[in-house]
Amino acid sequence: MDNQSGANSKYDKVSIQKQIFTIPNILSFVRLALIPLIVWLYCVKKSPEWTALIIIISGITDIVDGFIARKFNMISDFGKVLDPIADKLTQATILFCLVMKFPLMLAPLILMFVKELTSFILGVMILKKTEQVHGAVWHGKLNTVLLDVIIIIHIIWYKIAKPISALFIIICTIMMFISFVLYTISNIRYLKNKKTAKGDIS
Repeated sequence: MDNQSGANSKYDKVSIQKQIFTIPNILSFVRLALIPLIVWLYCVKKSPEWTALIIIISGITDIVDGFIARKFNMISDFGKVLDPIADKLTQATILFCLVMKFPLMLAPLILMFVKELTSFILGVMILKKTEQVHGAVWHGKLNTVLLDVIIIIHIIWYKIAKPISALFIIICTIMMFISFVLYTISNIRYLKNKKTAKGDIS
């Protein structure tokens, strides 16, 4: 029995390692590692061109890891958690840096914090009830791309006119809010359906 349990333990460790150290997850770790470099280039070196380049590279790794995960069946629960964390930490950090020059960036930054906190709470509730981790939805991905574009514009076009800057930020914030509402409604409905299903079974 001891040999069997030892073998199972080794198998579990290997299985966990295989879930963690996949190419998509490694690319997500790379995005996390690029965050300090982005801050250093923008805040210390004052180099918008290099900052934008690293952000674009970070965005490309996000696209590539999603493609590889789907194409080669490397989707894992760990990856479903790590990928959005890498995305949101990158975006939140850059938004925080941009707030110094563009105060209106505080609006999407605060909304992002509220959205991610709500998403985390709902995600934990769903995980407890279903033991499943849900991946990103289409409007979340669209929102990520739009926010990245707005960020790149404000980094490269650092002398952007205030009215144009405000328009871009307002559009982005509205889209973030719509995504937040859609995500919240979807997950609340999912939780209610699960509760109803459990009630029917019992």
